[in-house]
Amino acid sequence: MGISNPQNMVALIAGPTASGKTAFALHLARSGNFEIINADSAQVYSDLPILSAQPTADEQRCVPHHLFGYIDGVTPCSAARWATDAKHIIAQAHARGVTPILVGGSGLYIRTLLDGIAPIPEVDPELRATIRAMPVDQAYAALQIYDAPVAATLAPSDVSRITRALEVVQSTGRSILAWRATKTGGISADICLRPLLLLPPRDWLYDRCDTRFEGMMERGAIDEVAALLARNLPQDAPVMRAIGVPEISAYLKGTISRAEAIKLGQIATRQYAKRQFTWFRNQAPADWQRVNAIINDSNIGNFEIMFQ
Repeated sequence: MGISNPQNMVALIAGPTASGKTAFALHLARSGNFEIINADSAQVYSDLPILSAQPTADEQRCVPHHLFGYIDGVTPCSAARWATDAKHIIAQAHARGVTPILVGGSGLYIRTLLDGIAPIPEVDPELRATIRAMPVDQAYAALQIYDAPVAATLAPSDVSRITRALEVVQSTGRSILAWRATKTGGISADICLRPLLLLPPRDWLYDRCDTRFEGMMERGAIDEVAALLARNLPQDAPVMRAIGVPEISAYLKGTISRAEAIKLGQIATRQYAKRQFTWFRNQAPADWQRVNAIINDSNIGNFEIMFQ
């Protein structure tokens, strides 16, 4: 295709799980001077390459892939950490005259990379521990006192957002909304972004979620989870909350059947795909091109040309 990162071009292929992002990115990468960068929060972890639908070893050998399976599952990976790592890989690619392709479904990761992050100072660990040990109703009542505007926007049961808002306002004396009004570190102004959102028909997407999860069970997802359980990781470790892990864990422990594990895993996958679909449809910038069709061999050329 004769591409050599004009204006520091970065391609972006985003959308819900099972929408065809990996296949399209591989097709595009094979046709020109591209490298693929993971932008999916589950695929950064090394423990579940099958269950997180990472590109296969053969696929990764075809073209250079980055930030897949590079973090141990016990280690939390924040959007800020991933964005820092992605910026480094993008800069290296551009220095070599290569166009990077961001591929993934984690909207928060993508927006953090492009727009930056609020420069909120680190919260004192003792204060954080104290707040996170509070019952959610007590924390919500405290937030109503310290930061009523934020409390009004949150459900009283939203423990993660309530505790985060409370620890920020008590640690810094400023509302989390005030901090978020200014973001730093984004790369949007320094690159030429070519975004493509894959938003295929939902019936097709959900059927594909079901088929793929069942295929994962056949290809080794059960062994992945068995190995994970053997590590005796804390239940709040990021990888332990990955889609499919609770369901397969229950099957391995004998509390549900294999068929039940597949059914529950399929439901969890469809629910996740629905949340991603809604986020990208409503929260992604309006000028990002949206593709509502199913990309296949007959029409892939229509979308490939936007990256020329």
